[in-house]
Amino acid sequence: MSSALHADAVATLAAWRPADPAQESLRQAYLGFLAAREDACRRSCEPGHLTASALVVSAAGDATLLTLHPRVGRWLQLGGHCEASDTTLAGAALREATEESGIEGLRISPEPIHLDVHPITCSLGKPTRHFDVRFLVRAPADAQPSRSSESLDLRWWPLTALPPDTDDLHPLLSTLP
Repeated sequence: MSSALHADAVATLAAWRPADPAQESLRQAYLGFLAAREDACRRSCEPGHLTASALVVSAAGDATLLTLHPRVGRWLQLGGHCEASDTTLAGAALREATEESGIEGLRISPEPIHLDVHPITCSLGKPTRHFDVRFLVRAPADAQPSRSSESLDLRWWPLTALPPDTDDLHPLLSTLP
């Protein structure tokens, strides 16, 4: 994993100023974690690791693309682990969104829109935490997603009619302009 990714994560989070006090508290915690762990962006970091996700919205801004995650069994935004080739968090989120949606021409806003820490047992097979950094991604007009092997289902959901059990997406969706 490149030190460039770690440096970018520090720079990205140091520059971002969320309006919400709870998000500011998380931002400070992320920066402390990054200062303490050079391996904070690697999935092998057992105490937890940064992940990058993308809230993909339609060109019209009225729908979001969600994946039915096979391990979690719920509809979630696209995203995942940082890879050795990633040099920026935004780049990792965009790579994940492109891989998981099959949509070319996605455009990402370089500034995070939301942070979330959640416990999970990921590919290490051990309980850990994901320190998720979430970005806004816009799809081109008439984008047609193609489900990858990382998803049980993939579809556009109107922002006014999300699937059940997605209440945890509301804080993320509330960041939309």
